[in-house]
Amino acid sequence: MKQHIINSYESSLEETRLTSNNARRIEFLNTTRVLDELLDGKKKILDCAAGTGIYAFYLADKGHEVTATDLTPRHVEVINQTLTEKSYNMTTAVMDATDMSHFADETFDVVLNMGPFYHLIDEEQRQKCLAESIRVLKKGGLLFTAYIPRFYVFQYVALSNKNFLDAKLSRQIVTTGVLHHDDEKCFWTDTYYATKEEMEQLYEDYGLEIADHFAQDGLTPTFAATVDNWTEEEFKIWCDYHYSVCREQSLLGASNHVIIVGKK
Repeated sequence: MKQHIINSYESSLEETRLTSNNARRIEFLNTTRVLDELLDGKKKILDCAAGTGIYAFYLADKGHEVTATDLTPRHVEVINQTLTEKSYNMTTAVMDATDMSHFADETFDVVLNMGPFYHLIDEEQRQKCLAESIRVLKKGGLLFTAYIPRFYVFQYVALSNKNFLDAKLSRQIVTTGVLHHDDEKCFWTDTYYATKEEMEQLYEDYGLEIADHFAQDGLTPTFAATVDNWTEEEFKIWCDYHYSVCREQSLLGASNHVIIVGKK
């Protein structure tokens, strides 16, 4: 099943996803702003779905000790190539986030689960992913889990391409949250779309204290062309505005990407 996810990422350019335009940059800029707030001192961090390393390198450049892993071999190759230009060491590995058995219990101060969860369409796999993230996290450590809100995604894809303006697809996403790679109207790959309430309940079920819950990019992707025509000064005004409201409860269901943070 996960091979379809790997194939999807092997054929895309993850290394430019968060930098290619302003509409995408806001996700990274807002997230790093929150990371800087929450991470005091130097931390030992596991980025268990690092992609090509945009967050891993940001945090390592800040002086944190980072281990960067990903399910997609090409992503890890890109990270390793970038590391040849860096003065610090970073541990890397190809790893499935549902099995972190080569890490001991309570190894990391921070775990970034910034992608695996929303590609696990089977509930048992999602539970394994969260359980492993928590197992390797130190007592008092922080777990960041990214998810894609269920009630946002259909609006985005239907507005982007009317081929996806399909009643069956809308019902499937709203009622199940699941998109399969071989669905007739699949617009990505195997994906699970969660709700704010579900994520908060999951964290509570695992005994995590919710430390933060914020929208990474909000509605910005739905009017990307407008955002990309703004000057840097105009874009900064929007970024500051988004940051000021990113924890607003109503926005957590109306954002392209959301992160929930829990303290063990």
